[in-house]
Amino acid sequence: MTERKVAIITGATGGIGFAVAKRLGQDGYTVILNGIDDEAGAQRVKELAAEGITAEYCGFDVTKEEAVTANITKIGEKYGKIDVLVNNAGGLGGRSRFEDMTTEFYRFVMALNLDSVFFASRAAIPFLKKGEHPSIINYTSNAGWNAGGPGAGIYGTSKAGVHTITRALAKDLAEYGIRVNAVSPGTIDTDFHKQIKSTKPEVFASWAKNIMLGRLGQPEDVAGVVSFLASKDAAFLTAETIQVGGGQALGI
Repeated sequence: MTERKVAIITGATGGIGFAVAKRLGQDGYTVILNGIDDEAGAQRVKELAAEGITAEYCGFDVTKEEAVTANITKIGEKYGKIDVLVNNAGGLGGRSRFEDMTTEFYRFVMALNLDSVFFASRAAIPFLKKGEHPSIINYTSNAGWNAGGPGAGIYGTSKAGVHTITRALAKDLAEYGIRVNAVSPGTIDTDFHKQIKSTKPEVFASWAKNIMLGRLGQPEDVAGVVSFLASKDAAFLTAETIQVGGGQALGI
């Protein structure tokens, strides 16, 4: 029997992250779900186990350097390798215009979206070197190109950083056969948009009109692309960012 591959997915207790964990589990990976909600993590592991997926939960805050390093090292040592690291954790963190932006807010958003990728990737590299067709998959955003909407400027800045660190890691790790790519989800129907969906449902629904394929994305749409990037079918892809937005990035 072939040894199971191991995938770590940060921010995986809901939304896109959980869909990715489920898909990689279906692909035959042992999946390690990270998050900060231990109760949700335990529930998600139960749900995956009910589908025959081998999963475990590892709770830590991706913005905390020591916690990230300790936990990813522990996972790597337990399994002897890491095959895929999916740096899914991230978020808007709120909205703030620059004139009113506190340093604390600036540092939090940068830590959540960019520091987390650095901390997790650095810790995983020694174990990815022992993996089978190893790769890192990051998440950027259209905001990394268009700088985001009002109040989302620092989110856009952090995601532009993710785009560049993806390419930099790819250069750095190519000699070890470790591929590094990113996905750039468009508007995906998750709790990320929960506030506007509940307060302005007509605005939320109208977003589909700006998407070529005429609908909002589903978490599974992103999970399928992550599955591809992690697979042998993507063996000659590295330093790439794939737009998963139904043509939204081009506008219509």
